[in-house]
Amino acid sequence: MEYAVAVIDIGMTNKKVAVYDAALKQLDAAYKTFEPLIIKNPVTGQELKTHDLDEMKKWFFEQIRLFAKKYPIKAVSVSTHGATFVCTDNKGRACAPCIFYTEEPGVEFQNEFYALAGNKTDLQKSTFSPAFDAMINLAKGIFYLKKYFPAEFAKTNNILFYPQYWGFLLTGIAGVEPTYAGCHTYLWDHKIRSWSNIAEKLEIKNFLPKNCADTCSILGTLTKYAARELELSTETYVTMGIHDSNASILPYLIKESGNDFVLNSTGTWCVSMHPQDSLELYPEDLGKTVFFNQSAFGNPIKTSIFLGGMEFDTWINCYKSINNTKAFPSYSEEEVNKLFKDCDTFILPEILPSTGQFTGSKPGISEKGKFYSLKEIQSGKTIPKIVKNEKAFFAALDTSLVIQTETALRRSGLKSGTKIFTEGGFRKNKLYNSLLAFALGENKTFRTSMEEATAAGAAITAIMAATKQSTEELSKSINIEYTSDIPGIFTGYDEYKKRWLELVQNTVH
Repeated sequence: MEYAVAVIDIGMTNKKVAVYDAALKQLDAAYKTFEPLIIKNPVTGQELKTHDLDEMKKWFFEQIRLFAKKYPIKAVSVSTHGATFVCTDNKGRACAPCIFYTEEPGVEFQNEFYALAGNKTDLQKSTFSPAFDAMINLAKGIFYLKKYFPAEFAKTNNILFYPQYWGFLLTGIAGVEPTYAGCHTYLWDHKIRSWSNIAEKLEIKNFLPKNCADTCSILGTLTKYAARELELSTETYVTMGIHDSNASILPYLIKESGNDFVLNSTGTWCVSMHPQDSLELYPEDLGKTVFFNQSAFGNPIKTSIFLGGMEFDTWINCYKSINNTKAFPSYSEEEVNKLFKDCDTFILPEILPSTGQFTGSKPGISEKGKFYSLKEIQSGKTIPKIVKNEKAFFAALDTSLVIQTETALRRSGLKSGTKIFTEGGFRKNKLYNSLLAFALGENKTFRTSMEEATAAGAAITAIMAATKQSTEELSKSINIEYTSDIPGIFTGYDEYKKRWLELVQNTVH
């Protein structure tokens, strides 16, 4: 074997270390989940989930050390979930808590942030980032630390985005690349490929790395300490790092070069990513969860997202708890068509406010004109009949997810004839794919064989950085099988969707 690449792949829920060979074959992988560390906001007393950086580092290093005994690892590449950063002091140590971006600091904080940063619509126009609640706009997380953890923030020497923090631990070099900097942070100006004026307003520009490089390039080589800990050579190189969604689309950008497609990447977040020739948001996009990513090759990707996997898991766990079962609900097309015909029962978003395509929608179930909030249902206080009906419940849940997916796909610039590739967890949901194919009759939809596209994409960045292979050459090593979805035989979807949309609008608060 010529060489191998170790990939650190950090999802919001699952963490992974994988090893790939030069032909992009996954040789090995290890997986682990980490419980958050809980701290308190010293001013408000709010409990906050934070990432356990020390335990993650210990595990990542241990796994790479074990893999290094089996494979000739010559490179390390890092991919992480978004909206996360680490403040480090002048000795390179984390000096402030790394807070979960899902934590909601409250309306007063949000208003204070926008009073400083500017109008939400103007920010979306200038930074191509929509306004999220919680701290999903990374700039808010920095503002939060400055406001509530001033002593810790005062020790800051570098503000490192999450992939680059891990790269920094390995190389001692602070850097930044555009896939992460440009993903709804408010801090990146896509047009000039540099920091936006929000960095100036937050007075943090001096803490942000000046070393900006292409995603598919080398950050540096292992420090003596890292090489010793990993039992690798100091000549082992580390890539710049990459945002996870941008990593997952990279194999498709190479394999489908020149073709019009949207990647429907499904997981905790469902992300519709549509490569474009230019940066352009339309009036109807403003105020919606629509933004631009920048690909590993520096090209714009129009993106729309919602927490589909989180919604699915929340409702399924609710169903299992109420029915005291561990069984996964089943479905039938007959039950779906009955749901559409009756057109009186609907599962509505959003589990985490203002994170999806229907900002302000209140999560719950509307049944025969009565609305039951998700909290009521979870508490057992009031339970709509559909939660006791296995097939009807699953039909309503999947239909809700399909309507949200269809909306996200259309907002990403979907046109008649654009191919849709679904990868991730929802590939295994037969009803979802059957409904989606039916709903998008003017488009061909496919499930793909890429089970770990994010890790594969991260490995690609290391191979490109080292070998300077062209995308045509790399394409030969990327094996993606496409399974065409067969539309189900459904009647009444459009009328049901119309009523669903009306009810969502009625719950907006």
